Amino acid sequence: MLRNGETGDWIGTFEGHKGAVWSCSLDTNALRAASGSADFTAKLWDALTGDELHSFEHKHIVRACAFSEDTHFLLTGGVEKVLRIFDLNRPDAPPREVENSPGSIRTVAWLHSDQTILSSCTDNGGVRLWDVRTGKIVHTLETKSPVTSAEVSQDGRYITTADGTTVKFWDANHYGLVKSYNMPCNMESASLEPKFGNKFIAGGEDMWIHMFDFNTGEEIGSEKHLILSQLIWELGMMLVADIPDIKQGCNKGHHGPVHCVRFSPGGESYASGSEDGTIRIWQTGPQNLEEPDSFVSGKVKVVVDEVTRKVEGFHVGKDGKTGNKEKALDG
Repeated sequence: MLRNGETGDWIGTFEGHKGAVWSCSLDTNALRAASGSADFTAKLWDALTGDELHSFEHKHIVRACAFSEDTHFLLTGGVEKVLRIFDLNRPDAPPREVENSPGSIRTVAWLHSDQTILSSCTDNGGVRLWDVRTGKIVHTLETKSPVTSAEVSQDGRYITTADGTTVKFWDANHYGLVKSYNMPCNMESASLEPKFGNKFIAGGEDMWIHMFDFNTGEEIGSEKHLILSQLIWELGMMLVADIPDIKQGCNKGHHGPVHCVRFSPGGESYASGSEDGTIRIWQTGPQNLEEPDSFVSGKVKVVVDEVTRKVEGFHVGKDGKTGNKEKALDG
């Protein structure tokens, strides 16, 4: 489903997959969407009309997908242990394959102006960085536990990873470990605030969304729930939810483990998706002293509860909005 980011109103529903959708992504212009599914395909969609533009066949479940920054390429990975790069200008052409992944691929991302790709595995620790030109691993970020979430910061400076009871921040250019913080439980996902970079959120098995100070690792507050400009897929349905309106969430949480958390591009909101089948958008708090008192950290802006299945992931658009796509998707 596609939803309006300001009102939460339903705009349209995209259908096509024949299995659970594990991953989704919007390109930087929010004109196309991509999804990876248990039906052994990755699909490319027109985000304005909902039309399926292309279906990329795989030999096993596709767990992760990501558009390159220039929007010309789509990176996929999954149970096959193979990274594939599809040229979207020639969608029928065979993909470039980067093999030798040590395990089933859980996450993928682009960095360094599309010169490097990263991936993490479900059954091995660490994040591997590959040179796109040579297809060779250039570095491995070592972790003791499998990395369940890897995010490249908006300014390209940091790679944020969640592995077991630890959230780590790595220098995205020199690959050194910048900070490592122990968490109160196993964390499935973590995200760095993009505007100031002074705080981060993490969610996991205790059903809470925790917020921490980036410089000290001290917990700032614990909130619970969901999203601002969001794209979700389950059983062939894509949900883009953009929404606002909240209550203090410190005593209310998801009713299942939290699988994914992400800040909106401006940092004013953050989203969480859970095993309980809901996505929630939370207000971060006032960005400056002139903002009204109604902008209180931990307020739930929106709850999307029509998903019916567990939420494994979502994607927040670069501008945090769907723009005027309501006019394009007309049922």
